[in-house]
Amino acid sequence: MTGAPLLATALRSLRAVVLDTDGVIIDSARLHAAAWKDAFDPFLEATGGQRPFDLVEDYLRHVDGRSRLDGASAFLASRGLDLPLGDPDDAPGSGTVRALAARKEQLFTAGLRTHTIEAWPGCVRLLDALRRARVPCAAVSASRHATELLSAAGVLALFQTVVDGNEVRRLGLPGKPDPALFVEAARRLDVPPRDTAVVEDALAGVEAGRRGGFGLVVGVDRTGGRISAAALRRHGADVVVADPGELLVAGED
Repeated sequence: MTGAPLLATALRSLRAVVLDTDGVIIDSARLHAAAWKDAFDPFLEATGGQRPFDLVEDYLRHVDGRSRLDGASAFLASRGLDLPLGDPDDAPGSGTVRALAARKEQLFTAGLRTHTIEAWPGCVRLLDALRRARVPCAAVSASRHATELLSAAGVLALFQTVVDGNEVRRLGLPGKPDPALFVEAARRLDVPPRDTAVVEDALAGVEAGRRGGFGLVVGVDRTGGRISAAALRRHGADVVVADPGELLVAGED
């Protein structure tokens, strides 16, 4: 008789798991990407015919996993565009990098009022199996909304700790691909990085996991190949899956 699913061999020797939030645990990456597109596209059109922001390629390559400011800067640099940084209190708009980041935040917050954020079922199955195996888990995110979204999706209780954008700002942690966010999560779980797995969908995130010396770096590719497994592996993934639920195997009673 088939019983509860078990952890795949790659996870069984590890003592903790740190998971990115958007796109790995909860289905919020599409809302983030749409907000970035609505913020960037009017600016791109005004610059003289730049192609629109791509919801998959541009999002995953340049802004996913990064703080709003770092993501805006990275995307603009990818198009050869130079804007002044601006001031922290810049109003939402397109005159500075901070204004574009503020516009994205405004659009994302508005989107939350009309969209329900849910957890990915495969990831929930993995988290349930990790809990049964008494493997502590942390959720991480550059977004200041992560903790409230995890709570709204009904999965916050599955994590021993959350390091979200509010904590990043409070502690002054550098953004991905620097590993500081993951290292802080492992520290809170009281497990060294070498005994901890990282599960990430962003190229900057898997690179951070590799730089941090984590025992296993799992790349998640939900794009159907537009961001390839090869790209995730080049940036540091040991294993690439289409869904975290693939890190489980059937159990036998």
